[in-house]
Amino acid sequence: MFTKHKKVSLQRYWTTRYLVTLVIGLAVIAIISAMWIRHTTLDNRLNIMEFMAEETASRIANMSDSGTLPPEFEMHRLLDDPGRFMNIESNPTIYVTDNDGGIENSNLPPNSNGQTISQSIIDDEETIQLISSDSEDLGDVYIVKKPIERDESQIGWVIYVETKSNLSQVNQEYGQLTIMIISLLLLGWGAIYFLSGRLSKPIKEVAKAAKQVENGNYQVHFSNQAKEEEIADLIQSFQEMTQKLEHLEALRTELLAGVSHELKTPVTSISGLLRAIDDGVVDEQEAKEFLKMSIKETDKMKTMVEDLLAFNKFAANAVPVTLETYLINDIVKDALDLWTKTQKSESLTVETEWLADDWMVEADPVRVQQILTNLLNNASQAMVATGTIKVKLHIEENKVLIDVTDSGVGIQSEEQSYIFERFYRGTNKKFKVGGLGLGLPFSKMIANVLNGDLQLVESNNTSTTFRMILPVSKQDPAN
Repeated sequence: MFTKHKKVSLQRYWTTRYLVTLVIGLAVIAIISAMWIRHTTLDNRLNIMEFMAEETASRIANMSDSGTLPPEFEMHRLLDDPGRFMNIESNPTIYVTDNDGGIENSNLPPNSNGQTISQSIIDDEETIQLISSDSEDLGDVYIVKKPIERDESQIGWVIYVETKSNLSQVNQEYGQLTIMIISLLLLGWGAIYFLSGRLSKPIKEVAKAAKQVENGNYQVHFSNQAKEEEIADLIQSFQEMTQKLEHLEALRTELLAGVSHELKTPVTSISGLLRAIDDGVVDEQEAKEFLKMSIKETDKMKTMVEDLLAFNKFAANAVPVTLETYLINDIVKDALDLWTKTQKSESLTVETEWLADDWMVEADPVRVQQILTNLLNNASQAMVATGTIKVKLHIEENKVLIDVTDSGVGIQSEEQSYIFERFYRGTNKKFKVGGLGLGLPFSKMIANVLNGDLQLVESNNTSTTFRMILPVSKQDPAN
């Protein structure tokens, strides 16, 4: 049993997956950014608190005249609202002590004065100290201390105290980070939604056009040409494919009519000739002529059927070839001698240009002869009455090239791309020469089996050149 999966549109598919990826990526970035902001904010505020402690100590020292701490009312304005300078909502606790840690003044209520700072804090050489508080509400506490010095003598300490949680609190920065992450999320989602929609539109048109082709309608049109190279190539390839399919459909229809006509003609002739003999409307001499004509038409039908069978066997790779090493000049010479002996026209001239140094090729002489015979027959049919066929052999990149050039009317430019299509017959031959349009496709197929190729080199209104390519044998050329 096959499970039927629910189909989703390309735009929805990629938008959803991109959005999930974007959310995960931005979440990771947000977490890392929050940790980094928290860490740098703590360091910055500790530095600011150290600077403020040093500044407070300096100002208190300047206010002292007798080497003792100034009165409480003079220091009160120095300890007022330091939190606003540190960009935190709370205010650090500030203590002004003597050298032994006795609290002389603070920004706390007056009942804290007279108490003593722990001696371990005073004796510690570190300016910034982290102390774990016994109170769960306070948690870890940072202490920053700076000496108050007057005339090169110390008269006390300025101590700033604040919890780690207050120093690390960055609500405003988190809010800005949240706004930025959400903005990037919306922008990214909008961008991928737009781009995936733009990408899916031509693909939808191609899919729609494919359904048209499936229903037999090859007249497909696209609303716009995509700027993306891959999509543009897809559209162009699809348009070319539909044009070729339309042409092949026309060929198929023409094939049915052509094969029917080509087979019907000899059948009708044979039937009429035999009926005339059977009815006794002809004398004995005419009856013999009619029988010869019937045999000729029968041979014609046999040739057509054999062509179809041979072509189908080659198309199915069912006909093996025997590859052996031969001199190419000898193979071509034998093929030309056999063909010229079967020609009745004496006005046809064949000119040859052989290889100066004969080369060895791996080929099947019978199959090579089939190809050359077909090319020579096509060349003779392309010429109206008289003409010259030139056969030239030359070497190029370890390949033997055999060019067959006629002086006929040529092949129309719009038909040249279809001449190797099976069952295709050009305008010049369709109404003049019988056949099924399998000669060139069959010959090209044989050449490919021989590890070579058959190509149309050029064609105009005065000549046509076909080229058969065969690989050179690894043996040394014969001199």
